[in-house]
Amino acid sequence: EALGLFTSIGLSEAKARETLRNGALSALLRRAVLQARSALGPALDKATGTLLYNAAARLRDPKHLGFLVGYIARREILTDLQLSAALEYVRSHPLEPLDAADFERACGVGVCVTPEQIEEAVEAVIGNHRAELLAERYHFNMGLLMGEVRSRLRWADGKTIKNEVDLQVLHLLGPKTEADLEKKPKAAKAWTAPAEKQKAAVVENGEEGMETRSLLEQLRGEALKFHKPGENYKTEGYVVTPNTMALLKQHLAITGGQVRTRFPPEPNGILHIGHAKAINFNFGYAKANSGVCFLRYDDTNPEKEEEKYFTAIREMVEWLGYQPYAVTHASDYFDQLYTWALELIRRGQAYVCHQKVEEIKGHNPPPSPWRDRPIEESLLLFEDMRKGKFGEGEATLRMKLVMEDGKMDPVAYRVKFTPHHRTGDKWCIYPTYDYTHCLCDSIEHITHSLCTKEFQARRSSYFWLCNALDVYCPVQWEYGRLNLLYTVVSKRKIIRLVETGAVRDWDDPRLFTLTALRRRGFPPEAINNFCARVGVTVAQATMEPHLLEACAREVLNEQAPRAMAVLEPLKVTITNFPAPKALEVLVPNFPADESRGFHKVPFQPTVYIEETDFREEVDKGYKRLAPGQPVGLRHAGYVIAVQNVIKDASGRVIELEVTCTKSDVAEKPKAFIHWVSEPLACEVRLYERLFLHKNPEDPSEVPGGFLSDLNPDSLRVVPNALVDSSVLSARPFDKFQFERLGYFSVDPDSKEGKMVFNRTVTLKEDPGKA
Repeated sequence: EALGLFTSIGLSEAKARETLRNGALSALLRRAVLQARSALGPALDKATGTLLYNAAARLRDPKHLGFLVGYIARREILTDLQLSAALEYVRSHPLEPLDAADFERACGVGVCVTPEQIEEAVEAVIGNHRAELLAERYHFNMGLLMGEVRSRLRWADGKTIKNEVDLQVLHLLGPKTEADLEKKPKAAKAWTAPAEKQKAAVVENGEEGMETRSLLEQLRGEALKFHKPGENYKTEGYVVTPNTMALLKQHLAITGGQVRTRFPPEPNGILHIGHAKAINFNFGYAKANSGVCFLRYDDTNPEKEEEKYFTAIREMVEWLGYQPYAVTHASDYFDQLYTWALELIRRGQAYVCHQKVEEIKGHNPPPSPWRDRPIEESLLLFEDMRKGKFGEGEATLRMKLVMEDGKMDPVAYRVKFTPHHRTGDKWCIYPTYDYTHCLCDSIEHITHSLCTKEFQARRSSYFWLCNALDVYCPVQWEYGRLNLLYTVVSKRKIIRLVETGAVRDWDDPRLFTLTALRRRGFPPEAINNFCARVGVTVAQATMEPHLLEACAREVLNEQAPRAMAVLEPLKVTITNFPAPKALEVLVPNFPADESRGFHKVPFQPTVYIEETDFREEVDKGYKRLAPGQPVGLRHAGYVIAVQNVIKDASGRVIELEVTCTKSDVAEKPKAFIHWVSEPLACEVRLYERLFLHKNPEDPSEVPGGFLSDLNPDSLRVVPNALVDSSVLSARPFDKFQFERLGYFSVDPDSKEGKMVFNRTVTLKEDPGKA
């Protein structure tokens, strides 16, 4: 019956069957067709059928369907242009009753555009472009003419406009000639110098692609299709109540139409790479749209909160380059939240329950036998909870709603006899995330409550609670989490790694917490660029670490001054040193741009090179130092040649005696190597991936659990490396490129007389890791 109904309005059988697979759309379309038939009879023309289908498919709030179908059935909405205007009108006016006269003005109801009006408008527009038309003839963009006519006569029929344009252009230009039929040559694109191009890879499904826009460009204005401040009701699924429009008016009066976001971390752990996306998204969206972003600590679980987490979170936000508009805490609003909880009980929307935690876990717990207890009884019991008359787990306050994932009556308050970090022992009941989050957003007049996709199931409770209390209701928007392969980021698992000694602490450079990345030497700009390349996606993104490392190389190549260091030193004595005392060599901080300055390094008869830069026997393709094969010393202006190889009792090479020749008179060597002279002793820590498998938490990949997947070679300490003296004044987190070795950062473990460097990344990506 339904199939025949849908094909009777002009849908193909295939389209009708596809429509039937969508239960909600089928029900709306059936209602629309039956209503139209009751007015027009059983035979509906295809144009009317198309309008009915589009109305059913595009209408967000079904309560307005009958209203729109009435206009279609009365032949007062005749075109898709009118229907689009009608749909926009009902979306922008969520409260009933609609003002029929205003609606009809907005949709062109009763407006009749005569052929004479179209002829006059086309004639005027062609007159404005007569010179260009005569010059370009049929190569002129005729769409421009039609667009200008349409702007003058909004409700004119598009086909009639096109026919009139074609007729008048033909009258002006005459029939097309052979020249008119030739394709217009494409204009040559202006060449852009490589230095001017801002290359940025976009990552799709873990693969690096072409250019992407900056994060701010991705977040600016209409880019995300987010609602404008005060237009919350235009968001699909947003619940409109009789008080909504008045509350939005008050909201706009307070905010002045400003975009407001918030970053709401729990202060019970250290932020990780996934949080970097959240920070960039929340702070970035506000910044891109001239708004503000709050840093709000979700401090509702006093058992796990510590001062060091509060401090570290703010430090990391500011390290990434963002300044909070205000730093707030959920606990700032505990008094207001408690008052609202009492109001929720009075409105019959919450009750005190005595089911145990184990009983209400999961998605299908047994219904609470206390759900319908009298309001006065719940008020008294909730007051008893506040006074500490119930033990932990003996009573909770629950809200009367079913969430999107089927979870029934989420907990709003629970008893915890734990002093709070900020409020001391004032409270022994604490609100939950489901209760606190939306209400804190409301108090702070947040416009866009941005959260990761797993919170989508809480969106209905978010809207429900604000509306149940008749307070301003923000809009929750979800985006995809950012995950990284070869690591774990959960607090519980990182604590296990620390406890077992697999890592030193939360800031161990092998982890992907933000403090660890900073300690390893990743610049904040690299992390922000990585988030931009991942993009603002709804889908979860799981990325390879080498993509983050590539971002680090790009930034460090521009930021990290050059120095020379030797990890495995081999002593070299120059027997014919050209001066009676040490020389000074000028080394550019950035060889590609010498205007950025130089530093001096000493050059004397004893220098040190890498053990691996010397071989006694030369293999094919080997270009560095060997007997009979000289090499140049980088920046020194000299070429050295081996004269004597000195070994210890075991036969290991411990020193080379060489002669030197100025580069401008020596034969050009096959290679130049780095070296140090009068160096500083230092410790160098070389890092590899902490885990062997991509997904260490996946039992199918790692049956023994993530602790069984640790890479035994994730850290190699070089205790007696040497570095040139130009780094002597460096401070923790200062960054350098050690020539030919990689990018390194000064570790906070450094002390006078023994600097410590962490290798951030190698100079080039290891092909085995890609």
